[in-house]
Amino acid sequence: MKKKNIIIISVVSLVVVATAIHLILKKTPKDAIRLETTNMSLNKITTTVTATGTIDPIIEIAVGTQVSGIISKIYVDYNSVVKKGQILAELDKTNLQSDYNSQLLNLNSSKTQYEFQKKNFDRSKDLHDKKLISDIDFETAKYNYDLAESTYKLNQSNLRKAQTNLNYATIHSPIDGVVLSRAVEEGQTVAASFSTPTLFDIAQDLTKMQVIANVDEADIGGIKNGQRVSFSVDAFPNDSFTGTVTQVRLKSTVTSNVVTYQVVVNTPNKDLKLKPGLTATITIYTVEKNDVKALPNKAFNFKPDMETLEKSGYVIDKNLKIEKNLKENERMLWVLSGKTLRNINVEVGDADNSNTEIVSGLTTNDSIILDQKSLADKTAVASNTTEKSPFMPNFKRGSRQGETKK
Repeated sequence: MKKKNIIIISVVSLVVVATAIHLILKKTPKDAIRLETTNMSLNKITTTVTATGTIDPIIEIAVGTQVSGIISKIYVDYNSVVKKGQILAELDKTNLQSDYNSQLLNLNSSKTQYEFQKKNFDRSKDLHDKKLISDIDFETAKYNYDLAESTYKLNQSNLRKAQTNLNYATIHSPIDGVVLSRAVEEGQTVAASFSTPTLFDIAQDLTKMQVIANVDEADIGGIKNGQRVSFSVDAFPNDSFTGTVTQVRLKSTVTSNVVTYQVVVNTPNKDLKLKPGLTATITIYTVEKNDVKALPNKAFNFKPDMETLEKSGYVIDKNLKIEKNLKENERMLWVLSGKTLRNINVEVGDADNSNTEIVSGLTTNDSIILDQKSLADKTAVASNTTEKSPFMPNFKRGSRQGETKK
Protein backbone atom coordinates (compact mmCIF):
# COMPACT_ATOMS: atom_id res chain seq x y z
CA MET A 1 0.00 0.00 0.00
CA LYS A 2 2.85 2.36 0.86
CA LYS A 3 4.58 1.69 -2.46
CA LYS A 4 1.42 2.57 -4.38
CA ASN A 5 1.10 5.89 -2.47
CA ILE A 6 4.68 6.80 -3.30
CA ILE A 7 4.12 6.18 -7.01
CA ILE A 8 0.96 8.32 -7.02
CA ILE A 9 2.77 11.21 -5.29
CA SER A 10 5.66 11.01 -7.80
CA VAL A 11 3.33 11.13 -10.81
CA VAL A 12 1.52 14.14 -9.35
CA SER A 13 4.84 15.95 -8.83
CA LEU A 14 5.84 15.34 -12.46
CA VAL A 15 2.56 16.77 -13.66
CA VAL A 16 2.97 19.90 -11.51
CA VAL A 17 6.54 20.56 -12.71
CA ALA A 18 5.59 19.98 -16.36
CA THR A 19 2.66 22.39 -16.02
CA ALA A 20 4.88 25.09 -14.48
CA ILE A 21 7.45 24.80 -17.26
CA HIS A 22 4.72 24.97 -19.88
CA LEU A 23 3.28 28.15 -18.36
CA ILE A 24 6.71 29.79 -18.20
CA LEU A 25 7.53 28.93 -21.80
CA LYS A 26 4.11 30.11 -22.87
CA LYS A 27 4.64 33.52 -21.26
CA THR A 28 8.18 33.81 -22.69
CA PRO A 29 8.26 33.20 -26.44
CA LYS A 30 11.44 31.87 -28.01
CA ASP A 31 12.07 35.09 -29.94
CA ALA A 32 11.77 37.40 -26.87
CA ILE A 33 14.82 39.72 -26.66
CA ARG A 34 16.27 41.65 -23.73
CA LEU A 35 18.48 44.64 -24.58
CA GLU A 36 21.29 45.49 -22.19
CA THR A 37 21.85 49.27 -22.03
CA THR A 38 24.02 51.81 -20.23
CA ASN A 39 24.48 55.56 -19.97
CA MET A 40 27.51 57.74 -20.49
CA SER A 41 29.32 58.37 -17.19
CA LEU A 42 32.51 59.91 -15.80
CA ASN A 43 35.43 57.50 -15.86
CA LYS A 44 39.21 57.41 -15.82
CA ILE A 45 41.09 56.75 -19.07
CA THR A 46 44.56 55.30 -18.56
CA THR A 47 46.91 53.69 -21.08
CA THR A 48 50.37 52.41 -20.25
CA VAL A 49 53.49 51.00 -21.87
CA THR A 50 55.75 48.57 -20.03
CA ALA A 51 59.45 48.04 -20.62
CA THR A 52 62.68 47.14 -18.85
CA GLY A 53 65.80 49.20 -18.44
CA THR A 54 68.97 49.84 -16.47
CA ILE A 55 69.49 52.44 -13.77
CA ASP A 56 72.46 54.74 -14.37
CA PRO A 57 73.73 58.05 -12.99
CA ILE A 58 72.63 61.05 -15.04
CA ILE A 59 76.28 62.13 -15.46
CA GLU A 60 79.01 59.49 -15.36
CA ILE A 61 82.54 60.24 -16.55
CA ALA A 62 85.27 57.76 -17.38
CA VAL A 63 88.58 59.26 -16.20
CA GLY A 64 91.62 58.10 -18.17
CA THR A 65 95.17 59.09 -18.98
CA GLN A 66 96.61 60.53 -22.17
CA VAL A 67 100.17 59.44 -21.42
CA SER A 68 101.70 56.04 -20.84
CA GLY A 69 103.55 55.05 -17.72
CA ILE A 70 103.50 53.23 -14.43
CA ILE A 71 100.92 54.07 -11.76
CA SER A 72 103.05 55.27 -8.86
CA LYS A 73 100.32 56.39 -6.47
CA ILE A 74 96.53 56.04 -6.09
CA TYR A 75 94.74 58.36 -3.69
CA VAL A 76 91.10 57.17 -3.97
CA ASP A 77 89.18 53.91 -3.87
CA TYR A 78 85.69 52.59 -4.63
CA ASN A 79 82.88 54.83 -3.28
CA SER A 80 85.29 57.67 -2.47
CA VAL A 81 83.67 61.10 -2.52
CA VAL A 82 85.83 63.46 -4.59
CA LYS A 83 85.85 67.14 -5.47
CA LYS A 84 86.58 68.74 -8.81
CA GLY A 85 90.35 69.10 -9.29
CA GLN A 86 91.20 66.59 -6.54
CA ILE A 87 94.19 64.34 -7.32
CA LEU A 88 93.06 60.76 -7.99
CA ALA A 89 96.37 59.14 -8.99
CA GLU A 90 99.88 59.87 -10.24
CA LEU A 91 102.02 58.22 -12.89
CA ASP A 92 105.78 57.87 -12.66
CA LYS A 93 107.17 61.17 -13.99
CA THR A 94 110.82 60.24 -14.52
CA ASN A 95 110.74 60.01 -18.32
CA LEU A 96 108.26 62.83 -18.70
CA GLN A 97 110.38 65.12 -16.53
CA SER A 98 113.48 64.24 -18.56
CA ASP A 99 111.69 65.02 -21.79
CA TYR A 100 110.58 68.36 -20.37
CA ASN A 101 114.13 69.24 -19.30
CA SER A 102 115.46 68.31 -22.74
CA GLN A 103 112.89 70.47 -24.49
CA LEU A 104 113.70 73.34 -22.17
CA LEU A 105 117.39 73.14 -23.11
CA ASN A 106 116.53 73.06 -26.81
CA LEU A 107 114.33 76.09 -26.36
CA ASN A 108 117.07 78.08 -24.62
CA SER A 109 119.57 77.14 -27.33
CA SER A 110 117.23 78.07 -30.16
CA LYS A 111 116.36 81.32 -28.41
CA THR A 112 120.03 82.31 -28.31
CA GLN A 113 120.45 81.44 -31.97
CA TYR A 114 117.26 83.31 -32.85
CA GLU A 115 118.36 86.48 -31.04
CA PHE A 116 121.78 86.37 -32.75
CA GLN A 117 120.36 85.89 -36.22
CA LYS A 118 117.82 88.66 -35.61
CA LYS A 119 120.56 91.17 -34.79
CA ASN A 120 122.59 90.01 -37.76
CA PHE A 121 119.60 90.40 -40.06
CA ASP A 122 118.87 93.91 -38.76
CA ARG A 123 122.48 94.97 -39.47
CA SER A 124 122.43 93.38 -42.91
CA LYS A 125 119.18 95.14 -43.73
CA ASP A 126 120.64 98.56 -42.83
CA LEU A 127 123.75 97.89 -44.92
CA HIS A 128 121.70 96.58 -47.81
CA ASP A 129 119.49 99.65 -47.76
CA LYS A 130 122.68 101.76 -48.07
CA LYS A 131 123.88 99.41 -50.86
CA LEU A 132 126.98 98.50 -48.83
CA ILE A 133 126.45 94.70 -49.15
CA SER A 134 125.30 92.54 -51.99
CA ASP A 135 121.87 91.03 -52.40
CA ILE A 136 123.28 87.55 -51.79
CA ASP A 137 124.68 88.54 -48.39
CA PHE A 138 121.36 90.12 -47.42
CA GLU A 139 119.34 87.10 -48.53
CA THR A 140 121.68 84.79 -46.63
CA ALA A 141 121.21 86.81 -43.46
CA LYS A 142 117.41 86.75 -43.93
CA TYR A 143 117.42 82.98 -44.50
CA ASN A 144 119.42 82.34 -41.33
CA TYR A 145 117.07 84.62 -39.39
CA ASP A 146 113.90 82.90 -40.66
CA LEU A 147 115.36 79.47 -39.93
CA ALA A 148 116.33 80.48 -36.39
CA GLU A 149 112.87 81.96 -35.79
CA SER A 150 111.14 78.76 -36.96
CA THR A 151 113.39 76.59 -34.80
CA TYR A 152 112.71 78.80 -31.80
CA LYS A 153 108.93 78.63 -32.26
CA LEU A 154 109.08 74.86 -32.78
CA ASN A 155 110.99 74.39 -29.54
CA GLN A 156 108.43 76.58 -27.75
CA SER A 157 105.69 74.25 -28.97
CA ASN A 158 107.67 71.15 -27.97
CA LEU A 159 108.20 72.56 -24.48
CA ARG A 160 104.49 73.24 -24.07
CA LYS A 161 103.76 69.67 -25.17
CA ALA A 162 106.30 68.28 -22.71
CA GLN A 163 104.80 70.42 -19.96
CA THR A 164 101.29 69.20 -20.83
CA ASN A 165 102.38 65.55 -20.80
CA LEU A 166 104.05 66.10 -17.46
CA ASN A 167 100.82 67.57 -16.11
CA TYR A 168 98.85 64.61 -17.51
CA ALA A 169 100.87 62.34 -15.23
CA THR A 170 98.80 63.72 -12.35
CA ILE A 171 95.19 62.50 -12.70
CA HIS A 172 92.61 64.99 -11.42
CA SER A 173 88.86 64.58 -10.91
CA PRO A 174 86.95 66.54 -13.57
CA ILE A 175 83.75 66.82 -11.44
CA ASP A 176 82.40 66.57 -7.92
CA GLY A 177 81.12 63.06 -7.42
CA VAL A 178 81.60 59.50 -6.22
CA VAL A 179 84.10 56.95 -7.54
CA LEU A 180 82.09 54.03 -8.91
CA SER A 181 84.99 51.92 -10.13
CA ARG A 182 88.79 51.79 -10.08
CA ALA A 183 90.44 49.85 -12.90
CA VAL A 184 94.14 50.10 -11.91
CA GLU A 185 96.47 49.29 -9.06
CA GLU A 186 99.72 50.91 -7.94
CA GLY A 187 102.63 49.62 -10.01
CA GLN A 188 100.43 48.79 -13.00
CA THR A 189 101.57 49.99 -16.42
CA VAL A 190 99.07 51.84 -18.59
CA ALA A 191 99.58 52.36 -22.31
CA ALA A 192 97.89 55.24 -24.10
CA SER A 193 99.36 54.59 -27.54
CA PHE A 194 96.12 53.86 -29.43
CA SER A 195 93.31 54.63 -26.98
CA THR A 196 92.84 56.30 -23.63
CA PRO A 197 92.76 53.66 -20.88
CA THR A 198 90.03 54.16 -18.27
CA LEU A 199 91.31 54.45 -14.72
CA PHE A 200 88.19 55.55 -12.79
CA ASP A 201 84.43 55.92 -13.32
CA ILE A 202 82.96 58.87 -11.45
CA ALA A 203 79.25 59.63 -11.01
CA GLN A 204 78.43 63.26 -10.43
CA ASP A 205 75.31 63.01 -8.25
CA LEU A 206 73.78 59.76 -7.06
CA THR A 207 70.73 61.56 -5.62
CA LYS A 208 69.49 61.96 -9.20
CA MET A 209 69.40 58.85 -11.38
CA GLN A 210 68.05 57.86 -14.77
CA VAL A 211 66.58 54.72 -16.27
CA ILE A 212 67.60 53.85 -19.83
CA ALA A 213 64.65 51.72 -20.98
CA ASN A 214 64.28 49.77 -24.22
CA VAL A 215 60.79 50.32 -25.64
CA ASP A 216 59.36 48.20 -28.45
CA GLU A 217 58.74 49.92 -31.79
CA ALA A 218 55.00 49.20 -31.53
CA ASP A 219 54.75 51.31 -28.35
CA ILE A 220 57.21 54.13 -29.02
CA GLY A 221 54.68 56.28 -30.91
CA GLY A 222 52.71 57.16 -27.76
CA ILE A 223 55.70 58.12 -25.61
CA LYS A 224 56.54 61.81 -25.14
CA ASN A 225 58.65 63.95 -22.85
CA GLY A 226 57.06 64.79 -19.52
CA GLN A 227 54.97 61.61 -19.13
CA ARG A 228 54.74 60.04 -15.68
CA VAL A 229 56.60 56.79 -15.02
CA SER A 230 56.47 54.27 -12.19
CA PHE A 231 58.94 51.41 -11.85
CA SER A 232 60.21 48.73 -9.51
CA VAL A 233 63.51 46.94 -8.95
CA ASP A 234 64.15 43.44 -7.66
CA ALA A 235 66.35 44.81 -4.87
CA PHE A 236 63.30 46.49 -3.29
CA PRO A 237 60.25 44.47 -4.45
CA ASN A 238 57.86 46.24 -2.05
CA ASP A 239 58.84 49.76 -3.11
CA SER A 240 57.50 51.72 -6.06
CA PHE A 241 59.60 54.50 -7.60
CA THR A 242 58.47 57.36 -9.82
CA GLY A 243 60.08 59.34 -12.60
CA THR A 244 59.50 61.43 -15.71
CA VAL A 245 60.30 60.81 -19.37
CA THR A 246 63.01 63.30 -20.36
CA GLN A 247 64.20 61.97 -23.72
CA VAL A 248 63.08 59.65 -26.51
CA ARG A 249 66.18 58.78 -28.52
CA LEU A 250 65.83 58.50 -32.29
CA LYS A 251 68.51 55.86 -32.74
CA SER A 252 67.01 52.36 -32.89
CA THR A 253 68.55 49.09 -31.77
CA VAL A 254 67.88 45.74 -33.48
CA THR A 255 68.29 42.59 -31.39
CA SER A 256 67.11 39.24 -32.82
CA ASN A 257 64.97 41.12 -35.39
CA VAL A 258 63.28 43.09 -32.58
CA VAL A 259 63.48 46.88 -32.97
CA THR A 260 63.61 48.93 -29.78
CA TYR A 261 64.21 52.58 -28.92
CA GLN A 262 65.87 53.99 -25.82
CA VAL A 263 63.72 56.13 -23.53
CA VAL A 264 65.42 58.11 -20.75
CA VAL A 265 63.55 58.47 -17.46
CA ASN A 266 64.85 60.77 -14.71
CA THR A 267 64.07 59.83 -11.12
CA PRO A 268 65.00 61.25 -7.70
CA ASN A 269 67.13 59.09 -5.41
CA LYS A 270 67.40 61.05 -2.17
CA ASP A 271 67.64 57.95 0.03
CA LEU A 272 70.26 56.39 -2.34
CA LYS A 273 68.31 53.13 -2.64
CA LEU A 274 68.74 53.02 -6.41
CA LYS A 275 72.20 51.85 -7.38
CA PRO A 276 73.84 52.00 -10.81
CA GLY A 277 73.26 48.85 -12.83
CA LEU A 278 69.96 47.73 -11.25
CA THR A 279 67.34 46.39 -13.66
CA ALA A 280 64.06 48.32 -13.55
CA THR A 281 60.63 47.26 -14.79
CA ILE A 282 58.94 50.49 -15.80
CA THR A 283 55.39 51.53 -16.61
CA ILE A 284 54.98 54.67 -18.73
CA TYR A 285 51.58 56.35 -18.47
CA THR A 286 50.99 57.53 -22.02
CA VAL A 287 47.42 58.71 -21.31
CA GLU A 288 45.99 59.78 -17.96
CA LYS A 289 42.58 61.45 -17.85
CA ASN A 290 40.34 61.65 -14.81
CA ASP A 291 36.58 62.30 -14.77
CA VAL A 292 36.07 62.22 -18.54
CA LYS A 293 32.82 61.28 -20.25
CA ALA A 294 33.19 57.70 -21.42
CA LEU A 295 31.42 54.50 -22.44
CA PRO A 296 32.44 50.85 -22.14
CA ASN A 297 34.25 49.58 -25.23
CA LYS A 298 31.58 46.89 -25.55
CA ALA A 299 29.11 49.50 -26.77
CA PHE A 300 31.09 50.09 -29.98
CA ASN A 301 31.06 46.40 -30.89
CA PHE A 302 27.27 45.97 -30.77
CA LYS A 303 25.65 44.86 -34.04
CA PRO A 304 21.85 44.46 -33.87
CA ASP A 305 19.98 41.46 -35.26
CA MET A 306 17.28 43.43 -37.10
CA GLU A 307 14.96 40.52 -37.89
CA THR A 308 14.94 39.13 -34.37
CA LEU A 309 14.41 42.56 -32.81
CA GLU A 310 11.44 43.35 -35.04
CA LYS A 311 9.83 40.00 -34.16
CA SER A 312 10.24 40.92 -30.50
CA GLY A 313 8.30 44.15 -30.94
CA TYR A 314 11.18 46.59 -31.37
CA VAL A 315 11.10 49.28 -34.05
CA ILE A 316 14.16 50.10 -36.18
CA ASP A 317 14.51 53.76 -37.15
CA LYS A 318 14.20 54.17 -40.92
CA ASN A 319 16.81 56.97 -41.10
CA LEU A 320 19.85 54.87 -40.17
CA LYS A 321 23.36 56.21 -40.65
CA ILE A 322 25.88 54.41 -42.85
CA GLU A 323 29.01 53.24 -41.08
CA LYS A 324 31.18 53.88 -44.16
CA ASN A 325 30.56 57.64 -43.85
CA LEU A 326 32.30 57.90 -40.47
CA LYS A 327 35.00 60.54 -40.07
CA GLU A 328 38.45 59.81 -38.68
CA ASN A 329 37.56 60.29 -35.00
CA GLU A 330 33.94 59.11 -35.23
CA ARG A 331 32.41 55.83 -34.06
CA MET A 332 28.88 54.42 -34.35
CA LEU A 333 26.59 53.63 -31.40
CA TRP A 334 23.05 52.25 -31.08
CA VAL A 335 20.56 54.12 -28.90
CA LEU A 336 17.31 52.76 -27.44
CA SER A 337 14.39 55.20 -27.08
CA GLY A 338 11.43 53.29 -25.67
CA LYS A 339 11.09 50.47 -28.18
CA THR A 340 12.83 52.28 -31.03
CA LEU A 341 16.45 51.64 -32.05
CA ARG A 342 18.52 54.18 -33.91
CA ASN A 343 22.22 54.59 -34.58
CA ILE A 344 24.24 57.75 -34.02
CA ASN A 345 27.78 58.89 -34.74
CA VAL A 346 29.87 60.25 -31.87
CA GLU A 347 33.30 61.83 -31.73
CA VAL A 348 35.68 59.81 -29.58
CA GLY A 349 38.98 60.62 -27.88
CA ASP A 350 41.42 58.43 -26.00
CA ALA A 351 40.64 54.86 -25.00
CA ASP A 352 42.02 52.16 -22.74
CA ASN A 353 41.22 48.48 -22.28
CA SER A 354 37.87 49.23 -20.64
CA ASN A 355 36.46 52.59 -21.72
CA THR A 356 36.49 55.07 -24.60
CA GLU A 357 36.29 58.84 -24.14
CA ILE A 358 33.26 60.55 -25.70
CA VAL A 359 34.09 64.04 -26.99
CA SER A 360 30.73 65.00 -28.48
CA GLY A 361 27.49 63.64 -29.97
CA LEU A 362 26.00 62.04 -26.86
CA THR A 363 24.14 63.06 -23.69
CA THR A 364 23.93 61.37 -20.32
CA ASN A 365 20.23 60.65 -20.90
CA ASP A 366 20.84 58.51 -23.99
CA SER A 367 20.47 54.76 -23.39
CA ILE A 368 23.32 53.09 -25.26
CA ILE A 369 22.82 49.44 -26.22
CA LEU A 370 25.59 47.09 -25.12
CA ASP A 371 24.16 43.70 -26.10
CA GLN A 372 20.99 41.80 -27.00
CA LYS A 373 20.11 38.58 -25.23
CA SER A 374 17.39 35.99 -25.71
CA LEU A 375 15.06 35.49 -22.76
CA ALA A 376 14.24 31.99 -24.02
CA ASP A 377 17.86 30.96 -23.62
CA LYS A 378 17.85 32.35 -20.12
CA THR A 379 14.65 30.45 -19.26
CA ALA A 380 16.04 27.22 -20.69
CA VAL A 381 19.10 27.50 -18.52
CA ALA A 382 16.93 28.16 -15.48
CA SER A 383 14.71 25.13 -16.22
CA ASN A 384 17.73 22.86 -16.67
CA THR A 385 19.05 23.83 -13.28
CA THR A 386 15.68 23.27 -11.49
CA GLU A 387 16.13 21.08 -8.43
CA LYS A 388 14.40 17.68 -8.53
CA SER A 389 11.62 16.93 -6.13
CA PRO A 390 12.68 14.61 -3.34
CA PHE A 391 9.48 12.65 -4.05
CA MET A 392 10.44 11.91 -7.68
CA PRO A 393 11.70 8.37 -8.19
CA ASN A 394 15.09 7.81 -9.80
CA PHE A 395 14.33 5.23 -12.50
CA LYS A 396 17.18 3.12 -13.72
CA ARG A 397 17.85 2.56 -17.40
CA GLY A 398 16.01 -0.50 -18.69
CA SER A 399 13.29 -0.49 -16.04
CA ARG A 400 9.70 0.39 -16.78
CA GLN A 401 8.12 3.46 -15.22
CA GLY A 402 6.09 2.57 -12.14
CA GLU A 403 8.06 -0.60 -11.39
CA THR A 404 9.74 -0.88 -8.03
CA LYS A 405 12.51 -3.12 -7.01
CA LYS A 406 11.33 -5.94 -4.83
